[in-house]
Amino acid sequence: MPDIAFVKPALPRSGALVLPLPEAAEGAAWNDNLRRAADEATGGAVSRALEAAAFKGRKGQSCTIWAPGAGLSRVVAIGLGKPGEVTPEGAEAAGGAIAPLIVQEREALVAAEGLPPALAAGLALGLTLRAWRFDRYRTQEKEEDKPKLERVAIATADTAAAKAAWMPMRAAADGVALARELVAEPPNVLGPEEMAERCRGLEKHGVEVEVLGPKEMRKLGFGALLGVAQGSAREPRVVVMRWNGASGNGKGRRGRPVAFIGKGVTFDTGGISIKPAQGMEEMKYDMAGAGAVVGLMAALAGRRARVDAVGMVGLVENMPSGTAQRPGDVVKTYSGQTVEVINTDAEGRLVLADLLWYCQERFEPRFMVDLATLTGAIIISLGHEHAGLFSNDDELAQRIEAAGRAVGEACWRMPLGEAYDKQLKSDIADMKNVGGRPGGSITAAQFLQRFVNTKKGPMPWAHLDIAGTAWAQKDLPLAPKGPTGFGVRLLDRLVAEHYEG
Repeated sequence: MPDIAFVKPALPRSGALVLPLPEAAEGAAWNDNLRRAADEATGGAVSRALEAAAFKGRKGQSCTIWAPGAGLSRVVAIGLGKPGEVTPEGAEAAGGAIAPLIVQEREALVAAEGLPPALAAGLALGLTLRAWRFDRYRTQEKEEDKPKLERVAIATADTAAAKAAWMPMRAAADGVALARELVAEPPNVLGPEEMAERCRGLEKHGVEVEVLGPKEMRKLGFGALLGVAQGSAREPRVVVMRWNGASGNGKGRRGRPVAFIGKGVTFDTGGISIKPAQGMEEMKYDMAGAGAVVGLMAALAGRRARVDAVGMVGLVENMPSGTAQRPGDVVKTYSGQTVEVINTDAEGRLVLADLLWYCQERFEPRFMVDLATLTGAIIISLGHEHAGLFSNDDELAQRIEAAGRAVGEACWRMPLGEAYDKQLKSDIADMKNVGGRPGGSITAAQFLQRFVNTKKGPMPWAHLDIAGTAWAQKDLPLAPKGPTGFGVRLLDRLVAEHYEG
């Protein structure tokens, strides 16, 4: 991702100039000075090109003017829509639209002098998120195809205010980038052990990181998680991350933290209930829930959030082998409840079951949110436009929905109920791990709810099924094709708006 700087407005002597322009830009104040300066410096080439291209500044409209003169390699105009109606989401979308148009430039200046500082920072955020790229394993890419963008300057009248607005956005963008990187890594590189080690990288930001191995998990009684892992030669890990932004990293009195729990199946074959071969390579992203939790903890630490937060991820590989869990096995969870394993490809809920109960018992959190690429059924229900939201608490659910709308990570609340819960009844254990095809994402959430302990009082809990939103099959406005980092910005916004201070 490029470096971002906020500078006073001045026409650059080289590189690209980006002009975010409102609809019917004639006479508008936004970017008027730099647009006029560029036009004068190029002998009117900018105005002539925009007129020839019928550029009107409509939202989503763009125009690239190549080598117009004055040392500029290109001038890019981006439409903002109606003057005075640019929203934070609109600014981010415009920034995202800019990125592919200047990616071959080393430097660019974005003329945001007429935008409020927060919207200027929003342009930077959208550009940064869209410019992310994972190319670690590309060794033969042609030089002309490689992105070259290193630095983007955002020209704004109030650089101090823009920098202040950018600081928390940059932390969120870094968290999203970390989550995407973890999800993008190939499964032969990123197994449970390696991902746990990468979590330790958060220690340099002040996050406490604790890693539990098989020995500790056996002692605790994580029978459900260990059952999933037993078919793989790779040992499982549980990582507990703590950001103590309210209590001062242990120096002050710790209160009840907020808690986030992620499913981290670093590769999912389905186990003995093996998946079809077609598309199985995508199952490296079955740890996207865990990736989002790690990215969230990085974001909270990066902006020094005034909150105590726990992030917990269960890292396993689900493989078929002579030691693998079988359909028909019964496992005992950390909670003491037993589960008959009907389908070994319904493994994520087994991982989360132990973590949910353990998190409550150890930390007594204010609420818990788990994230998981849990079911294909949620894609049938909601496509790739919304994550499925399940919750036992209306206030928490409403806050999550609102935070998702604010950052463009939409959630749709799904039902829970006793009739669905009955589908989990087992003939020989306390429950089955699947409830059949009807309402598959709902019965999966019902399963998880059985590990939310309300015996000591209310425990607000929400489950986000991100199977349809964690991976993009095509370029999105704020993400290239591939891992999206869904959940990082949503939960960062949730914390910022309701749980800090």
